[in-house]
Amino acid sequence: MPPGPVPWIADLATELLATREQVRSGLLTLGAARHLALGSDGEITMAHPFTAVPLGFSVMGRDTLWWGGCAWDSFALPHLLPDQGPMLVATTCPACDRAHAWRVDDREPPAGRQVAHFLVPAAQMWDDVVYTCSNQRIFCSEDCVAIWLNESGHQRGSVLDLQTLWRLAAGWYAGRLERGYVRREPSAAADYLSQCRALRHVLGPHLGMIDGGLPWVFR
Repeated sequence: MPPGPVPWIADLATELLATREQVRSGLLTLGAARHLALGSDGEITMAHPFTAVPLGFSVMGRDTLWWGGCAWDSFALPHLLPDQGPMLVATTCPACDRAHAWRVDDREPPAGRQVAHFLVPAAQMWDDVVYTCSNQRIFCSEDCVAIWLNESGHQRGSVLDLQTLWRLAAGWYAGRLERGYVRREPSAAADYLSQCRALRHVLGPHLGMIDGGLPWVFR
């Protein structure tokens, strides 16, 4: 959450000259609108693409180090904060623990043969968004995805190459840091995703279809 520490309820109450109950109520409203994800204690856990908890990625900018959220959000940060780029996005393969890192900016996709795997279908993403994000990971290859699925007992989700992941993340959070930001409605999301080459056939079957066959992601 750029830049600085996570704002706790007590800190927000002091800064806003409000009571803690008023702050909790406001955070619940933002959570219901999916602008935030809250923990069991009511504190902020995630404000996409930022996270207050480790989910398998780190993202190093010019002078700031963030926990990366999911693969999607980690690749989105260099687009949202281009002045901090190029950024170093790092993770480990969930199947074999091999370390991976990429130099990611807002100009072109990073090189690499690794693949991202999105486990949770779109219709269920906000049932437990922290679980969803913790299972949008990057693997060495499709072989490692298969090994992990076999060991974990999960069903295969969507698999994307790095170039497709980068295109998906590129403009998803455009305007996120501006006052008055409005989350994408389904029609706007469909328009956005339809402009991302290779996303239709890769994401469609797993992420759900609307508006005449365009994929819609509930984020």
